[in-house]
Amino acid sequence: MKLILTLLSSLLLGAGIVSAADAGVPATYPLKKCVVSDEDLGTMGKAVKVTHDGTDVYLCCKSCIKKFNAEAAKFTALVKAAEKK
Repeated sequence: MKLILTLLSSLLLGAGIVSAADAGVPATYPLKKCVVSDEDLGTMGKAVKVTHDGTDVYLCCKSCIKKFNAEAAKFTALVKAAEKK
């Protein structure tokens, strides 16, 4: 019985996990988290791509776009810094 509960729990918890690749984020993108919310990319479904100064930035959801636009240079700099590492 305990084994069955463990398996069911694993299936239910694993069902909501989406990899960054499944969320539409290229494998070459240097970050695994949204620069605005710090949520894992793919947590809320397909990631949202925005571009600032020629740099693509992936956000976890549409709700982050407004905050991104308010400080686009700051968030873009985070992506550029991650690319250099």
